[in-house]
Amino acid sequence: MRSPPATLAAPSDWAGRFAALPVLQQVAACLPGMPAALQRMGQAVLAHPFRAATLNIDEFAGEVSVSVATANRFARALNYPGYPQFRAELARGFEAILAPVESLRSNLRQGASTQQAMAGSLTETLGNLQHTVQALQHQPCDAAVKLLTEAEQVMTLGWGSSAYLAGLLQHELEPYCARVSSLAHSGGPSHAARQLVKRGPRDVVVALAFPRYVEDTIVLTRLARERGVKVLALTDEPTSPLVPLADVVLYAHVNRQVASTSNATVLALLEALVAAVVHHTPDAVQRAEDMASGVLPWLQIDTGRPAAAPALRRAARPRKDTE
Repeated sequence: MRSPPATLAAPSDWAGRFAALPVLQQVAACLPGMPAALQRMGQAVLAHPFRAATLNIDEFAGEVSVSVATANRFARALNYPGYPQFRAELARGFEAILAPVESLRSNLRQGASTQQAMAGSLTETLGNLQHTVQALQHQPCDAAVKLLTEAEQVMTLGWGSSAYLAGLLQHELEPYCARVSSLAHSGGPSHAARQLVKRGPRDVVVALAFPRYVEDTIVLTRLARERGVKVLALTDEPTSPLVPLADVVLYAHVNRQVASTSNATVLALLEALVAAVVHHTPDAVQRAEDMASGVLPWLQIDTGRPAAAPALRRAARPRKDTE
């Protein structure tokens, strides 16, 4: 019996983050009994499952240096009618990842002028906002605000585009929470983990995860949960991987035809949450004034406006004992 080429790893050596996909498990199980050419095809699928799911038969067969006929024989060896059917089954495992791509492809087929594209996007955002507002009456808004106002330390968490949103939420909460920080620092997920291991039941993590969910957010939220940290999740659906880890969940409707998530809708939900926190902060006005006073040296002063009212001039006039 001829031994496989040296470049082919044994099935027992194969592992990866997609190893749980049934179709890949089937490939790994059948690989040892396949002829060398089919083994080469199977090894390429295991090594690059996403490319195998997204490239057509000619493209992937060309990358593997096998014929289209060999690619079809490989699929039939796995009891599929042909490679297109095998590829369709493999693509199901990446459905959530590929959905935005397919949505974009469909949207671009329709064609639109610049104005139509912009108006369509804004209209889509308005629809998302309406759905999000309607859903608020069924969501634990009071519980979410209570977590934030009673926490010793509030930490915002998100990666991908949610990292920017987490930073904005931290910025908005700054005047009204005693201690608030963003874990989405340049140090990366390991830096966030170093911060989380120091926290406990009196602290809160506000975790943001929307399609396509970033694995690091889920892993760090699980770590927070293990440390006893309360979790407020901001996400899109009950099927979100954040939901089982959260004490309180708020949802945003984030459909978008040309991308995976409507960040504008998420930002609106964050601002709404901050507005609710402000209404539950007894000294909110004083805190806002203190913050304005603190950042005053860095703000542009409009010297072209009419002179200040007398009361404001009196307040700004130096006292005699300081002249």
